[in-house]
Amino acid sequence: MERRIDCMGMACPLPVINAKKAIEEFIEDGILYVKVDNDTAVQNLTRLGEHNGFTVTSEQNGEKEYTVKMQVKAGAAKDAEVPAEAVSCTISPKGGKVVIISSNTMGNGDEQLGKKLMKAFIFALTNQDEVPEKVICYNSGAYLTTEDPDTIKDLKALEEAGAQIMTCGTCLDFYGLKEKLQVGIISNMYDIVEAQMNASMVIRP
Repeated sequence: MERRIDCMGMACPLPVINAKKAIEEFIEDGILYVKVDNDTAVQNLTRLGEHNGFTVTSEQNGEKEYTVKMQVKAGAAKDAEVPAEAVSCTISPKGGKVVIISSNTMGNGDEQLGKKLMKAFIFALTNQDEVPEKVICYNSGAYLTTEDPDTIKDLKALEEAGAQIMTCGTCLDFYGLKEKLQVGIISNMYDIVEAQMNASMVIRP
């Protein structure tokens, strides 16, 4: 027995619900193919199948087209259950940790203390086991990639370790710092927003 269902364009958790209904119709061992358009649906369908003891494989057929294949056992099909984790509608973030620095000082209060704290924060980043995917500097944070030798040294160390250092181009222009950039790349608001949207975690000192 073989059955194919098309769940392209369906919002979570409809692909799982429709797959469960299709599974329950198997009166003999067979294969269920489910076509979906996102990786979250693939993960949820895989959890559904494996929870019920089915062998599950998947393949990507296009940029937004996936096929999940379940080897359904008729004996378990009638009583198929949907585990809670199979109806997770949260899309997994694509990126790593992103550090957002919007000022050349850290915290509120004395400016000189704030500058010392920011230096210490960036130095501490270089001593972590995990390197952030991106460090984004904007507003007066642009001074950190242009005028502070100690901080620039630490940011270069992070860059060498694999972090991408990005400074807002509009901010560099506003403060007259574009020609002084010493580490990383000049970025724009589109890239800054995209980096935060795709981050697994956004850290703000």
